[in-house]
Amino acid sequence: MSRRESPPPPSPPPPPLLGVRGGEMEREDRPERAEPLSDAEREIIQDTWGRVYENCEDVGVSVLIRFFVNFPSAKQYFSQFQDMEDPEEMERSSQLRHHARRVMNAINTVVENLHDPEKVSSVLALVGKAHAIKHKVEPMYFKILSGVMLEVLSEDFPECFTAEVQMVWSKLMGAVYWHVTGAYTEAGWVQVSSSAV
Repeated sequence: MSRRESPPPPSPPPPPLLGVRGGEMEREDRPERAEPLSDAEREIIQDTWGRVYENCEDVGVSVLIRFFVNFPSAKQYFSQFQDMEDPEEMERSSQLRHHARRVMNAINTVVENLHDPEKVSSVLALVGKAHAIKHKVEPMYFKILSGVMLEVLSEDFPECFTAEVQMVWSKLMGAVYWHVTGAYTEAGWVQVSSSAV
């Protein structure tokens, strides 16, 4: 670099983890709207989901076990299995299986209604508000769970979760997170703890 050239400006700081900063949801970090899915993307999601949903409980249990093993702090929101460490014990837990069904059924409702954005928004608003107000779950866990779910689906269904399909599902999970965090914001949610991960 010559003497007349000034050094490049410093890089801006990285964005806050998952739109949470200083204990509060950051409205300015949230895009104005979720990126809409094309007709072809909706079809890809519905086709691949049909195969997954045939085994919804087992897939849901696999997702939750991996989620809790890799992110044990998430168990703090589940008194009925927060002390379980052993994945086999988790797999046998009727409460965990019940929650796995609820998660998979919520996603099924979203997938079945991709043609109806208002219905999707309504369903995810209910999920977000319940988790914000009643359960007080930190919103970043939705993003983490989405990533874990995509990981499990691509491993368990490699024949249909190609790189292209994974990109489409990532877009859907981004939209799910957008809607859920919007419900948190509307509920005036403030993060209770920063000890999440």
